[in-house]
Formats: sequence, structure tokens, C-alpha cells
Amino acid sequence: MQPKARKAYVPGLAALLVVVAAGCSGGGATDGAVTDTKPGGPTTATTAQPGKYRTLREPCGSVPRSMLKDLLPGAASLPEDQQTKVYQGTASVTYDTDRRVGCGWKATSPDASNQLMIDLERVVSYDPAVSDADRAQEVYAKKETAAGLPASPASASGTPSGTPSASGTGTDTAPGTTTQTGPPSGSGNPSGTPSGTPTGSGSGTPSDGTTPDGLEPRVLDSLGDVAFLDDVLARAGAAAQQRTVSVVFRTSNVIVTVRYTEQPAHPTVVPDSKELQDKAQGLARTLNEQLNE
Repeated sequence: MQPKARKAYVPGLAALLVVVAAGCSGGGATDGAVTDTKPGGPTTATTAQPGKYRTLREPCGSVPRSMLKDLLPGAASLPEDQQTKVYQGTASVTYDTDRRVGCGWKATSPDASNQLMIDLERVVSYDPAVSDADRAQEVYAKKETAAGLPASPASASGTPSGTPSASGTGTDTAPGTTTQTGPPSGSGNPSGTPSGTPTGSGSGTPSDGTTPDGLEPRVLDSLGDVAFLDDVLARAGAAAQQRTVSVVFRTSNVIVTVRYTEQPAHPTVVPDSKELQDKAQGLARTLNEQLNE
């Protein structure tokens, strides 16, 4: 009985057959590139550009001393050490100074009490398909909508205001991040403020307290990428009238808010719209120039 013949086994034969079969079915691609066989050809995923700004300036040192003296006239009569303290301001409490910073100032004189607040918010998009600047525009648009600006002739004629629909996400703040901005706009003069003879600070405002023509809340040109101004006159306490002018603008992925308030000591005096608006806009332009340095 002859011994049974063994079957020949060639090492690697099975692997070679797999490689040949893959080459025949893969269209001959040898460079390792992934080809999209779907209709329309290859596609490449894109990532939105990051914002222009990666950090924020220290806010309390951002307002020049000369501007603070003009915005806070009540500080001029204080002793030197108290003036220094007023002009230093009080930093807002935030938990990430690369994302949000702010500062507030206040000074009182026998004629009026003035408050100033600035807030700078650096918006970051957590969606790789949405740029930081686009996300910041959504946040800005919500602020403008909340201000309830009246329709302007420019908007009615079709001139774009640079503000898209505020249909984006509700906030750009990172999950778990808590922020607190500067002094609230509605805070009034503390009780006990001495009354004095009015100095005519309401000369440019109608006696009924309405905003003069041309000074109504409106979209602003030539300030950042987009900007608006709001002007609100409200009662503060039993009789005093308080006017708050806010200027909000966006530059790339940073949104800046300037809020300036004046409350005369005499109940019959109405704060002047033009004066407060000019001062608030002047400071806003200075902050915008600092961002673009």
C-alpha cells in the first residue's frame, strides 16, 4: 500500500488572491486616497474660520482718563485720593476673562449722578461649520431685536442694516460658564443725594422727555461691522428722571456695549439726549479703535 500523497501548500497564496481581487474591484487606485463614488464627485469637509480676536483687553484701563473726567463730572470736586478710586472703576465679576470682561464707574455731584458701564464679549462658536464672527452676529442681532428700535427710513427703502434674523442659538456662552456684567442700567441714584440748583443740562431735550428728532434709537453707521444706539428715559424713584444711552457694536467676534446713565438731582430737569449720545458714541469709537490696533 503506497503512502498517501500530501497536498502542496504555498505560504501567502491566500493573501495574494485577496490582493488581486481587491485590485480588480477597487478601480486600480493605488495612492490611498478615499474616493467618493456618489453622484456629484468628491467632497471635502470645510471648517469655519476662527474669530479675529483670541483675547480681550483689560476693561478698566481701556477708558482714557480725559474721557472719564468728561463722562463723570461729579468726580472733579472730590479729593485726589477719591478721584483716583472713582477713575479706577470696578471690574465686573466674570469667570473667564478671555471670553468676557467689563467695568463700571459712578460719580455723584450736587447736580446729577452719572454711571458708566462697558462690557466686552468674545464670542466663540462651538459648531465647526459656523464661524465665530457669524455666531457673534447672531448674538448681536438678538440684542438689537431686544432694543426694539423703530423702523428707520433707510430700512424701509431697502438699505441693509447688517443685522440678520436672530434665529441662531440663544447664547454663545460655554456650557457651565457664568458671567455677571457691570452695574445694571436701571440702578438709580442712592437715597440721600443732595439736591441743588439745576444747571440747564436738559436744554437739548423737549420738556415732555421725548427724544428729539434725529436722536431716536437707531442703527449706527461707521462703527464696527454693525452697531446701534438706544436711548431710554425712565422714572427713577418718586420724581427724578433718568436717561440711559446704550451703544452696542460688533467687530468680528467681539461685541462691545457702552451704557451711560445720567440722573439729575432736580426732578424737573430732563437729561440731554444729544449730550449723552455724543459722549457714549465717542467712547464706543475709542474702544473700537483699540480693538483694531
